[in-house]
Amino acid sequence: MYAQVISDESGRTLVAASTLGQESGSGNRKAARQLGERIALLCGERSISEVVFDRNGFLYHGRVQEVADGARAGGLKF
Repeated sequence: MYAQVISDESGRTLVAASTLGQESGSGNRKAARQLGERIALLCGERSISEVVFDRNGFLYHGRVQEVADGARAGGLKF
C-alpha cells in the first residue's frame, strides 16, 4: 500500500511512504495504520499540517480507514 501527499498547485509529490518492508507485513490493517502515522510524521517534518484525503474511489473502510486514522493520530488534519 502506498500513500503520498501531492501539491495541487505544482503537481509535485511532497511526501510519500509505503507499507513495503514493514515488520508488521504490507497488506494488513496494522500496517496501514502505521503508514498513516508515517505520513503524518513526514508531513510534520515539512511543516504540512492539513491535507485533503483522496481515497481514489476506494470505500472508506478497512485499510483505507486505518491509513486515515493513523494520519489523524499522528496529528495531521483532514
